[in-house]
Amino acid sequence: MNKGLRLTEQWMRRALWLVAFAFAWFLVGLGGKVVDNMMYVEPVPTPEELVDQGEAQRIQADKERADAAQGVAGTALDQAEQKHGVAKANTRSAREAFENWLATRHTTARPDQDSELIARTRQLDDLVAAERAALSAVEAQQQAALDARQAAERAEAAYERLLEPARVTVREAYERAQRIVFLWRLGVTLPLLAVAGWLFKYKRRSTYWPFAWGFIFFALFAFFVELVPYLPSYGGYVRYGVGIVVTVVVGRYAIRWLNAWLARQKAAEALPEQERRNGMRYDVALARIGKNRCPACERTTDFKDGTLGHCPHCGIGLFDRCTGCGTRKNAFMRYCFSCGTAANASLAD
Repeated sequence: MNKGLRLTEQWMRRALWLVAFAFAWFLVGLGGKVVDNMMYVEPVPTPEELVDQGEAQRIQADKERADAAQGVAGTALDQAEQKHGVAKANTRSAREAFENWLATRHTTARPDQDSELIARTRQLDDLVAAERAALSAVEAQQQAALDARQAAERAEAAYERLLEPARVTVREAYERAQRIVFLWRLGVTLPLLAVAGWLFKYKRRSTYWPFAWGFIFFALFAFFVELVPYLPSYGGYVRYGVGIVVTVVVGRYAIRWLNAWLARQKAAEALPEQERRNGMRYDVALARIGKNRCPACERTTDFKDGTLGHCPHCGIGLFDRCTGCGTRKNAFMRYCFSCGTAANASLAD
């Protein structure tokens, strides 16, 4: 911030910069909505929309039946495994009881227990047969579940084969849509950059400069932030190409401006001192003095030197004497700091 600006002017300039950023923010929000909705300019179909619908429905029906059969088989398998577990437990308990009874019989060696031995053996055989039947039921449900799962996998594989050509078509359509949408976005952002360049060249110091700078910020954001994420693989050529063109244009403008400025400085330094003063702004002169630079040629100058009277580089007077009180003072001040006598009214605001 320039040190020579009045306090109210400083705060108003800050407020106007806030206006510029707020204007840019709203433009960015609106531009983001426009850029996002450009994707609907070229809708891309899904693979499911491109396949033979009759064949797809038949495969889906087969898959649904296989999934339903797999669910039923899974439920039945759970029940069969539960029954098999119960049968195994019953057999194990019966075998343990039989072995204990058999050990007791061997100990007592009572022949009258032979009929009971036969009965217990038959009972154990029945339990073993029930366990085997339960295991067979489990194996049958496992086979049914396996058949259903394989049928579902075959239906899924058939559906994938049906979708593969459609996926290729969709991929090509998507790439084509990306190119078209990219060209739309590029067609929107490049004119914004052109307008921003014109505003920067002609309007950045105008009365309504906050709106000019707000639009410049918006255009830069639209190109380098909104557009870049959507660049296809070939978009790098466009981005680098635009970067090269912008660099050349800006560099050429900067070189020409610098040469013209140096020519103006040399011409100004050759003018009489009063004419040079008439072309200066008061606030700019004070800002340069605050940075220990000559207000005319902008070269470094030691303003703390008590013997300094003129710029050693361009010769313009930097200090003089007040006509009212004779106090040594800065030659660019409008009033004497000692007595208040009007001293310099040649500088513009």
